[in-house]
This record gives sequence, C-alpha cells and structure tokens, in this order.
Amino acid sequence: MNRGGPDQPDGAGREGAAAYRLDEQVGFLMRVASQRHTALFTARMIEGLTPPQFAALAKLREIGACSQNHLGRLIHLDAATIKGVVDRLQARDLLVITDDPLDRRRRAVDLSARGREVVDAAILVAGEISAATLEPLTATEREQAMRLLRKLG
Repeated sequence: MNRGGPDQPDGAGREGAAAYRLDEQVGFLMRVASQRHTALFTARMIEGLTPPQFAALAKLREIGACSQNHLGRLIHLDAATIKGVVDRLQARDLLVITDDPLDRRRRAVDLSARGREVVDAAILVAGEISAATLEPLTATEREQAMRLLRKLG
C-alpha cells in the first residue's frame, strides 16, 4: 500500500492528505445530520424523554414485554446503558419491572399504564420530529435517504 512517504516517488499520500476535506467525509456528515436530529428531538419531545428512553418505550409498545437485555439489543444499547435507561424510566413510573424467579439476573420490562399513555403521545411527536429532520429533502430524497440509512445499518 502506498503511504506517500519520501521514498515513494508518486507522493500519493501527500496529495491525498492535501485533498482531504473533512466536510466531505461520511462520518462527519452523518454526525452533523445526527446533531441536527438530536437538537430537534430535544426541543420537541414530550416528557423530557431522551432518544434512548423514547426508543425503549417505542420498542416495548411495538413488541410487548421482554427481557431488559433483549430490549437493549433491539435498540442497539449495551447492557450497562439499557440498565440505566430502564431504571430511569421505572423511576418515572413509565415501566414495570419483574424479576425472573428462576434467574435473578434477568429482568422483564414492560410499559406501565402511564408509560403506554406517554409513549402513544410521544410517537406522534416523534413522527413530527422525523418529518422536520428530513424537511430539507424532497419526497423522493427522503425515501432514498431512509433506504440508504437502512442499508448502512
């Protein structure tokens, strides 16, 4: 592989570094888009829900009760993070937690009655947030963006 060092006559590495533009890099652009979405989410989401908290509630609304660890995997959170999210939601009376009598390490999580009310309202707001995030795009571009993001995930 050519690293463009002084013993490499074509100097491709130096040209590559000189031509590099941060604002043309996929990671940078994805982070900027994510920051835009997060700012919209924070400003508009009800009940002060964070994106991971909303994701946990919305996934439980979708699938019903499941283990805490399974929920974490479904919404792409590690075990320590999902535990914190679940504990905070439980403290706000949005979740019901039950321990597995056969395995004390396993916790089942489900929406409480209040959690169901909150997530039902939050889902409506989330749709508005998604629309605002994609607002600069045409309808065709929105569909393309969503398809490409799913492909990258």
